Amino acid sequence: MPSVQSVHEDVPNRLLDALPGRERDRLLGRFEAVELVFGQCLLQPGGRMGDVYFPTHSYISLILPLARGPSLEVGLIGNEGMWSVDVPLGTDTSQLRAVVQGGGVALRMPAERFRQELGASQALRQLINGYTVVVLQQLAQAAACMHSHLVEGRLARWLLMTQDRAHADHFHLTHEYLAHMLGVRRVGVTVAASALQQRKLIAYHRGDIAVLDRRGLESAACECYAADLLSYARINGPSK
Repeated sequence: MPSVQSVHEDVPNRLLDALPGRERDRLLGRFEAVELVFGQCLLQPGGRMGDVYFPTHSYISLILPLARGPSLEVGLIGNEGMWSVDVPLGTDTSQLRAVVQGGGVALRMPAERFRQELGASQALRQLINGYTVVVLQQLAQAAACMHSHLVEGRLARWLLMTQDRAHADHFHLTHEYLAHMLGVRRVGVTVAASALQQRKLIAYHRGDIAVLDRRGLESAACECYAADLLSYARINGPSK
């Protein structure tokens, strides 16, 4: 179980920050801050969702297990959003696996209490409804991306997404996780990562990744990255 910490007044979650000040302050009193650990599984497919999480310094990977072939990552949740939108939709289970990819603090609330807060706050309902649309768009974008774009461009996109949520130029991603991200075998990851490294956009060694040229990586990414940024900007403003 995550360890419980005190909730600080200045919470770097962009979704919560988009609420009116008084509403935001009231809602923060209902959360507890927990430390999420890298590799921690928050939910297995078919499991019951007992809590919602608003990451602040952590990020959560959403993975779709496939009967044949490698699993596929279909979403990445950082301090721009929350997990899981299934809860406000009234669903108790999910077919996705939720795994902590970046350890750190998140705000947690029991799912049933969060539903009560949605019923009591029009501002929160409107915000979460807008965010739900963005998440659904991201899932659709991920499906289209897998079938339409080359592995190298897709890898650049996911590395940028990870950097945005890690808030750092250096982070650790295993070959296995990169294969989940792209829905390809490890050899495909090696080829794509090597291509980006040869262009001096990244440095990659045994899972340790350093983004060397952010602008160049954006140019190498498929169009889905820019589409994702535009979707999030519509609900909570430009990335900070």
